[in-house]
Amino acid sequence: MAAMRKTKSFLMLVGRVMNEAVSFIVFSVLDLVDFILCFVYKVADFFIEAEWKPCYCSSSKESITGSGKILVSEQGESKIVCLSSTKLQLEEISDTLYTRPSLLSEVSKLSMKVIKKGTVRSTFTVNSTIVEMLQGKIGGQHLHPIPRWSDCDCKFCTSWTSNCKETLFVKTDGPREYKGQEDVLFIHGFISSSAFWTETLFPNFSSAAKSSFRLFAIDLLGFGRSPKPTDSMYTLREHLEMIERSVLEPNKVNSFHIVAHSLGCIIALALAVKYPSSIKSLTLLAPPYYPIPKGEQATQYVMRRVAPRRVWPAIAFGASIACWYEHISRTICLLICKNHRFVEFLTKLVTRNRIRTFLLEGFFCHTHNAAWHTLHNIICGTAGKMEKYLDAVRDNLKCDVNVFHGKDDELIPVECSYSVQSKIPRARVMVIEKKDHITVVVGRQKAFARELEEIWRNSSSG
Repeated sequence: MAAMRKTKSFLMLVGRVMNEAVSFIVFSVLDLVDFILCFVYKVADFFIEAEWKPCYCSSSKESITGSGKILVSEQGESKIVCLSSTKLQLEEISDTLYTRPSLLSEVSKLSMKVIKKGTVRSTFTVNSTIVEMLQGKIGGQHLHPIPRWSDCDCKFCTSWTSNCKETLFVKTDGPREYKGQEDVLFIHGFISSSAFWTETLFPNFSSAAKSSFRLFAIDLLGFGRSPKPTDSMYTLREHLEMIERSVLEPNKVNSFHIVAHSLGCIIALALAVKYPSSIKSLTLLAPPYYPIPKGEQATQYVMRRVAPRRVWPAIAFGASIACWYEHISRTICLLICKNHRFVEFLTKLVTRNRIRTFLLEGFFCHTHNAAWHTLHNIICGTAGKMEKYLDAVRDNLKCDVNVFHGKDDELIPVECSYSVQSKIPRARVMVIEKKDHITVVVGRQKAFARELEEIWRNSSSG
């Protein structure tokens, strides 16, 4: 037995060494590839975005491109004023890892001083009237951002551009007429959509639950059928404001339950902190909470934990690509998301349409900008705030907190849920055997629907 243990330990050590060696070689190559792709996309963006393809649909002669250029057509000619290289000193208004000034909001304040050799200084100022024209406020025009050249332009992906309200896509279920029923908000995770809930849980809720609760499943900003603005940084504040504008305000939601998965747990905690007296229960699935050791830089530490730059397991390798290699991940979006209809066709052909493809729909229907900035500005950018959010939930909220986690989750380890419990002692953690990051819901939707109904009933009765 001792010899077997030694052999097993030796094989495990060899496996770790090989994994580290292979990872070093693979990621060294990826570093070079991403560096080369950076220049390729800079060139492609310049030549393609510089054409008459404005980022905002408008009949006026002025428009704005996604790369920050004002295009003005004068007597058949187009002039380009590049603002992308101008450094603007802006007050930080949100927890972001990456920041980029919003041209529409800052262009009226912009004063560019060009200093030439000598003593001559010229000042370029954009008049506020031009800004209003660009924003479509003159002449009753409505401007709708359209995808970049590398994003899919099919009707499913761009359906939001015909919505003048500029709100999230919301799938609702429950009583048609509001008579004081309780409300439930479902928030999906990274590179997913409302279908994660509507195709699994919604059909399995009991008739009693559907008559007692109004169910709201949203597509987060940049995902599914929700808006995908090219000039957005997809910060936590933007996500919260869109949820307020799309669900809470129009439906007069005063108190509600929250069910959130993965990245959505961070948004759920922020909502709970903002509306402490309105939250009736908080249900978190695989929350990405990593306690930050003293002396560590929060965002970088979480990036290393979420994306450890390892080749195996495969989900860790995918997370590493998404976290560390912007231009490689953009290429993947270009090849897969832009051609998602063909990929979905192949999937249905290979599986003979025996599996439902709602997970693929959520995975494909996003843009590179939305995925890249949401990942870094929500999961990594708010890393330093998570402890404060959890402390606020512990001290200022009286609602029940329930945490579910798949024991075989290779993306977000189970320790994250136990860390949440250490910050909120009243939180109840349920580890589901033989389930991972996705199958914690998919595959056990009937059981999970019953568990949620019980949570809501107990919270209401309490």
